[in-house]
Amino acid sequence: MADDKSKAPMIIDADGHILEPPDLWEKYLEARYKPRAIRIKKDPEGWDYAEIDGKPATCIDKYNLPRLSSMGRFVQEMRERRKAWIAGGKRGPTPFIPVTREETYANSAGHGTMFPNQRLERMDQEGLAKSVLYPTLGLAWEGDVRKDAEITAAYCRAYNRWIGDFCRDSNRRLVPIAHVSLLDAKEAARELERAVTQDGCKGAFIASFTADRKPHGHPDHDPLFAAAQDLDVPVAVHPSIEPPDTTIHTRFEPIKGPARLWYGDMHVNQGPMMALSTMFAYGVFEKFPKLRFVVLESGAGWIGWYLDRADAIYDGTLFGGGVPLSEKPSYYFRRQCFISGDPDEKCLRHVMPYVGIDKFFWASDFPHVDHPPNYMEEVRELVQGMPDEMARGILGDNVARAYRLD
Repeated sequence: MADDKSKAPMIIDADGHILEPPDLWEKYLEARYKPRAIRIKKDPEGWDYAEIDGKPATCIDKYNLPRLSSMGRFVQEMRERRKAWIAGGKRGPTPFIPVTREETYANSAGHGTMFPNQRLERMDQEGLAKSVLYPTLGLAWEGDVRKDAEITAAYCRAYNRWIGDFCRDSNRRLVPIAHVSLLDAKEAARELERAVTQDGCKGAFIASFTADRKPHGHPDHDPLFAAAQDLDVPVAVHPSIEPPDTTIHTRFEPIKGPARLWYGDMHVNQGPMMALSTMFAYGVFEKFPKLRFVVLESGAGWIGWYLDRADAIYDGTLFGGGVPLSEKPSYYFRRQCFISGDPDEKCLRHVMPYVGIDKFFWASDFPHVDHPPNYMEEVRELVQGMPDEMARGILGDNVARAYRLD
């Protein structure tokens, strides 16, 4: 029998996204909640906008709604605009390519974003064995219903039923992840168990902010972590569109104009980083030694510095005595945590051996606009020259182990 290392490596996208169909919640919500469904509607001027619980969404800009799946589109045009702008002696930001009302949420959905057969076709073209799937609208709507645990839970249940159906006939190549909310951790635990046992979900996604401002690691959230441990599935924190009064970006006067998007994307990792820190601060990994925790779409190069700093404060300052841990933070990270990096993070080949080559994934973020489209080319460059075990780990073996994928 040939050794496993003689086979081509398994390539898994650890964090891909789907675009939820406009009628998802109308179809999948329980009957009593259907009048409060998330919908895509048109305003009097003909623009698509998201309606959440009967009100226009505040966390999803109608002008950006059509561009949610525009990974790679307009990039070349933007480069040419910037080149001409600078050549013409002009200063300041290059004007953005305008959105038109003819670009709708549905007709702007790229191939592979909304239908499972199209996603599988795309994966075949890219050589992907599997794709772990996370939401798009689901990264935004929690900010609009954060005082209503009941409708929050109903929206999650509807999405989870749908994503289970979306992935069901893919021969386990499309990997569904359940959306749960920390607003009611007991309900989140119940829903995670239902989603895993009935819809085949392989893990839980939680937002990078909390609606009631309780830290992610707070003891009130223990029921979810206990359930995930018992079900043997990971909990993943993913950046989300945060309400203005909870986001970390409120310390400064808001940056005006297009530069705010660059600035916000540069610091998108701060929310998940803080969420991870609260897991140490409340001793979650000590209480739940078999819980697996994943940090997504936040870059991964910083984790080496982060663990050094966390250990130094724990072991070398008086502040460490206040943390309910019997080991250094790096011990728990190496035992229980994983992190996804972008394919263009050239520093990962240096960070991985230091932190642990079994802790890292790559992820595409397809089809979102804040990542480049040539991720498969960058993945190949990322692993070029890596030792075999290290390359196989980041390409797919690590995420398969973390999510128990076969």
